[in-house]
Amino acid sequence: MSIQAIVVKWMIVSFLFLQTNTFAQTSATTANTQSCDSVPAMNAHIYQFVKNNIGNKVARGECWDLAAEPLKLYQATWDKMYVFGRAVNYQKECVYPGDIIQFEGIEIRYSEGDRHHEEYMEHHTAVVYKVISKGVYEIAHQNTSKFGRTVGVSKLDLTTIVSGKYIIYRPHK
Repeated sequence: MSIQAIVVKWMIVSFLFLQTNTFAQTSATTANTQSCDSVPAMNAHIYQFVKNNIGNKVARGECWDLAAEPLKLYQATWDKMYVFGRAVNYQKECVYPGDIIQFEGIEIRYSEGDRHHEEYMEHHTAVVYKVISKGVYEIAHQNTSKFGRTVGVSKLDLTTIVSGKYIIYRPHK
């Protein structure tokens, strides 16, 4: 056997070993952690609708309209009130852009440097715009003191909620 043939065989064996080892590592990682990379199709539609409307007023400019309009447009299944799909257990399941959050009697408190902030959301609807980390999101919403009746994006850290309740919904057909 020539030196060239030995080198070629060694390269092929090395390549196959690396491919198999990489696959095994990827499979083990996937089995041990929940992958949240694959956004459900309906969520992708909701997200794109919201993204296209940042800075604009959707329908009447009510907070609810930002969730209701794309749900109607994409013929999602929902109760036409405040149940925007299937309730998500955010502690055990992935939260995706396009999920919808319904807030009831929420009080938020947090500090940034020397500044202390308090926010109240008596009855408010928002759409998850970006997942920063578990329990920390950018939310898109309208009819707020900050953005008025146009769609804006702000950060929400669930650990800063001191009272009230919220439900995260997964839209679906």
